[in-house]
Amino acid sequence: MSKTRGRILIPLPNTGAMGRKRNNFYMRSLFLLALCIFGLLQYHNFNYLDSRDNVLGDTVTNDSDDAILAMVPATLHKYLTPHSRNHTISGAGSALLLNASSPGGVTATTLSFDVYHPPNITEIKRQIVRYNDMQLVLNEDTFGPLQNDSVIIVVQVHTRITYLRHLIVSLAQAQDISKVLLVFSHDYYDDDINDLVQQIDFCKVLQIFYPYSIQTHPNEYPGVDPNDCPRNIKKEQALISNCNNAMYPDLYGHYREAKFTQTKHHWIWKANRVFNELEVTRFHTGLVLFLEEDHYVAEDFLYLLAMMQQRTKDLCPQCNVLSLGTYLKTFNYYTYHSKTKKKSYASSLISTSSLLGYNRNNNNRNSVQLAGSSTYSSSSSAAQSSSTSSLKSAKVYVGDTTDNQKASDLKRDNTSIKRGNLINTVTATAATSDTNNEQSSKDSSNKNGAQTWNYHVLPSLYSVYQKVEVMPWVSSKHNMGFAFNRTTWTNIRKCARHFCTYDDYNWDWSLQHVSQQCLHRKLHAMIVKGPRVFHIGECGVHHKNKNCESNQVISKVQHVLRIARNSHQLFPRSLTLTVPSLMKKSKLRKGNGGWGDLRDHELCLNMTLSNR
Repeated sequence: MSKTRGRILIPLPNTGAMGRKRNNFYMRSLFLLALCIFGLLQYHNFNYLDSRDNVLGDTVTNDSDDAILAMVPATLHKYLTPHSRNHTISGAGSALLLNASSPGGVTATTLSFDVYHPPNITEIKRQIVRYNDMQLVLNEDTFGPLQNDSVIIVVQVHTRITYLRHLIVSLAQAQDISKVLLVFSHDYYDDDINDLVQQIDFCKVLQIFYPYSIQTHPNEYPGVDPNDCPRNIKKEQALISNCNNAMYPDLYGHYREAKFTQTKHHWIWKANRVFNELEVTRFHTGLVLFLEEDHYVAEDFLYLLAMMQQRTKDLCPQCNVLSLGTYLKTFNYYTYHSKTKKKSYASSLISTSSLLGYNRNNNNRNSVQLAGSSTYSSSSSAAQSSSTSSLKSAKVYVGDTTDNQKASDLKRDNTSIKRGNLINTVTATAATSDTNNEQSSKDSSNKNGAQTWNYHVLPSLYSVYQKVEVMPWVSSKHNMGFAFNRTTWTNIRKCARHFCTYDDYNWDWSLQHVSQQCLHRKLHAMIVKGPRVFHIGECGVHHKNKNCESNQVISKVQHVLRIARNSHQLFPRSLTLTVPSLMKKSKLRKGNGGWGDLRDHELCLNMTLSNR
């Protein structure tokens, strides 16, 4: 009987497809686990930032004097503390106080104190001549003489001392400010403003005074002459009445208003004064930076200006203007780069390129520079004045160049940036007042709207680059915090007739006309993407807000710069050039009017002559 052997199946080593599948499964599991851990870490990181910046965000709404002072070093509080001069109740320099608690009943007590008498026009004129003749440079013994390649900062000052105080505080905190010459150009003589300026001890200071102001000529040209033609009188009636300049209304049929013409006169006078008349600037070859009393600067603005100047040769040889201020609606400090509008948040986490940038939808020169609650004071032509304000939402990505609007485009976009739920967003919304001043027909109309002020903070996971862009100089975009040298000024001065006869009361529109119609080498600007000069003024020539001394915007600027400082966005180590995706050619436009008076033409031309 034969036995049948049973067959035992022995599995072979698994070295084929099944092994590969198992290994892939393990690898995928490990990858997903690592991704989950990374996601959790990012989630907790963003939550930490969210809680931290929510606390910081609370300070944005605190715009009290104490809160603003707390953001300023104690040594600089002296510039923010008003020291009003003593004024008396009676002309004799004494005041009567009734004392009802005296034993004999009500008695009168006389208190004597110093009486401040504001200077009259004759005295003001005498002081202006004295200051302009002396050309006294304050603090020169402390900081030494002006170097030929040093920066000169020229501040145009009118009457808004509160804003001027904050500008001075911001200048005092800037790196290398001790090397500059700070020139204050006044078109209004005020003892309180003079005391404030002469109190500056952190750099060399010089005051110059525009000698043809409305203040010193209240009843004669260039002020308001009693025989001047009324603004809205018809030319036929003006000729019959034989009022001044009846033959030459502006291109919209209106006659001059002194309060509008003064700013253009002052600008050309101060530029000529600094470049061609002051002894201290006789051999100066460096940059002259133009600011106004309601500007505010970042602490690295001089550092960045020097870096831009050094890089013009290789980044933009044709650039003859450097601009540190930009007009924007939404300001993103510490955001990251997205090359396409469809790039997802998840994919952007992998990217290591970020920048100090913003979406910039341009408005007129008086718009607030950090999309805060503000008053927009615009100067627009007749065709543009018909534009209506609109509010709309749009996704904005860094790198977008949707700022190629017309120079006087009055559309306002209420823009929000959406990068995903993990981005911390601090938003403050306030009502703003938008004034479209149609100077071409010079009719004012007020429009109210809402503005949203945003900034975004991301962790320091990403490297940061400071970006600049180059484009032809546009008056309504690049007229804040811009600088040029003597060579550029000499070319502008040769075109003085184009500037002085162009029928537009705006100095910046007139300068753009010079660039387009006269200069062989047109004005071309290098503009910093992350602004270093901000506009904090809520009231301007054309509009008076209910609260012209509001601390709200000042508080926001301080807070934004604090965020930038803490996240290491200031003092970049390099510059990166970006080119706008769309470059619309600036169209030639007729002026905004207000400059048809031949007396204005003649005075302007005379102020471009060198008296050195």
